[in-house]
Amino acid sequence: MTLVQMQPRSTNANPVHRTVDDAMEAAGPQVCDDMTVEVALAVMASARAGHLLVCDEDGLCTGLVTLAQLSAIRDSAAYTDRVRIRDLLGARGPVASPATTMAEAEHAMRYRRLDALPVVDEQGSALGVLALAR
Repeated sequence: MTLVQMQPRSTNANPVHRTVDDAMEAAGPQVCDDMTVEVALAVMASARAGHLLVCDEDGLCTGLVTLAQLSAIRDSAAYTDRVRIRDLLGARGPVASPATTMAEAEHAMRYRRLDALPVVDEQGSALGVLALAR
């Protein structure tokens, strides 16, 4: 897997010092963590997105869910229509700062086997997503 630059922020950024801000894509669809898995899947389908940013009741980013994660939960034997996204995420998921270097972000994503990582500001609001290309 390699990192993909979806929307370049700076054309003269030094490759050695590139940050997440240089390579992140737009935040995309966001949902509240009290949403059910079924509703989240419907939002994802209508947005034609492979992931959703998840926010708490204060609008702060708590993580990211993918189509694969939601589908696996829905197809499990323990699934009920009352399962909420917050039940899947548990504690706040991994996030990156726009100032995080690309090397640090890539290492963290590979270590945690993540295809996408939310990028948040100092207050925890979603700014974008860093995604891996296949």
